[in-house]
Amino acid sequence: MKDFLGEGSQAGQTLLRLVSRGNAIIAEMLRLSAHIPPTFKLEDRNDRLKYSDILMDFRYLSNPDYFEAKIEDNRELVDLEAEFRENHLEILVRFYHLFESIYKYIKDLEHYLIDVEKGFYIHLTIEAILMNGDGKQLVSEAIYLYGVMLILMDNLIEGPVRERMLISYMRNKGPVDLPFIDDVCKLCKSTGYIPGAPKRPNNYPEEFFARVPISQNVLSMVVGRLTSDDIYNGAQSFPHPDHRSIALSTQATMLYMILYFIPDILHNKFVKY
Repeated sequence: MKDFLGEGSQAGQTLLRLVSRGNAIIAEMLRLSAHIPPTFKLEDRNDRLKYSDILMDFRYLSNPDYFEAKIEDNRELVDLEAEFRENHLEILVRFYHLFESIYKYIKDLEHYLIDVEKGFYIHLTIEAILMNGDGKQLVSEAIYLYGVMLILMDNLIEGPVRERMLISYMRNKGPVDLPFIDDVCKLCKSTGYIPGAPKRPNNYPEEFFARVPISQNVLSMVVGRLTSDDIYNGAQSFPHPDHRSIALSTQATMLYMILYFIPDILHNKFVKY
């Protein structure tokens, strides 16, 4: 294979840009999560009494006419919502763009992998990319970053907060202007996970990771590569056998995350390599 990341390699450059996007999305999430308006958390009793009628979770979707009528029939709620919109719409726009960017990231990664499998990139297959030094790193990182996005999102922006933000933004913008809103809501729906809780939901985070699935064939090949190959050549820096765990620690972290996308292997099988 010619230089995978060379200027003439569309496959390599596309994947590199995708991984760069993934890192940028995570950086934006870390920034925004530090500025969640406390109102959306409804942790304070006064906030719950004041805003609970205009800050709705996904229960709104089951009967929007009922909730809208409840607000429209109460002048105080109409005025409160107008004030709330003026104070919070700007930050809501940023949060929605964050949620949408996560969805677009995984769909673009999915399309990239499909294009490779269908031969869009001449003379390239997933197997060939995973045999290339840069290729196996980037494919692994692209999938790993998606897992990191999901875990960070669920820990930094809790499920009920995400739902209130999405409903609030959708009600202000209108679903017609948001072509990805249904898919974004499906991805960001509360998982039931609460950071710091003694127990986590059953089959978590495997079911969360399966909301927008990745090709199981590709995942199996990536897992095989991570378990059989030193993809970052860490052994060159830590050649002593006693330091092997340090040498492979980076890809071990990636493997741990990626296995949540393949619960069958995670729970029932050994990895073949």
